[in-house]
Amino acid sequence: MKQLLHIMSSPKTKNSASRKLGQIVIEKLKEIYPDSKVTTYDLATNKTAHLDEDHIEAFFTPAEIQTKAHKHSLIQSNRAIEDVLKADIIVIEAPMYNWSIPSTLKAYFDQIARAKITFQYVGGGLLPKGLLKDKKAYIVTSSGGIYSEGELKPYDFTTNYVRFFLNLLGIEVVNVFRVEGQAVFGPENALLKAIENVVI
Repeated sequence: MKQLLHIMSSPKTKNSASRKLGQIVIEKLKEIYPDSKVTTYDLATNKTAHLDEDHIEAFFTPAEIQTKAHKHSLIQSNRAIEDVLKADIIVIEAPMYNWSIPSTLKAYFDQIARAKITFQYVGGGLLPKGLLKDKKAYIVTSSGGIYSEGELKPYDFTTNYVRFFLNLLGIEVVNVFRVEGQAVFGPENALLKAIENVVI
């Protein structure tokens, strides 16, 4: 049985292109792995806390001397990491907002990036090395312009960042699926084109 982890981050819950394409990807994965179990995080309706001083202090306090306050600060992070550790395949929806990812997705990443748990520093403490192995990921993104090629390609800070982050944790990115050019072709045509390109 495959464990699928589905991360949705679009602030739009009804007319989101990334959500529609992300669901298609999940459905195709379930066709391949019919006995799979899906764990879903909707970061728009169930928000992940942005890092604050309490989180950071708790992250770097050894378990044996953590206070009740530290442990309370770690609840959300620990649960998110537990679900990542269980996952075989991760589908991350990362729509482009102002040339980057939604802040909710960045907050989620900040909660699962934990030194000595999901990555460690090597090379004299300067280089990060991922500790998550045998996990694959698909990135689903959406944008008004076309960022997979052409003049805007250098400004794709969305998928490039998500790929970098996942690779840093040791997760292999298998493919990127895009609903792009919505301002050029129209939302419906862009989505239809994107669905045609979803091959697992």
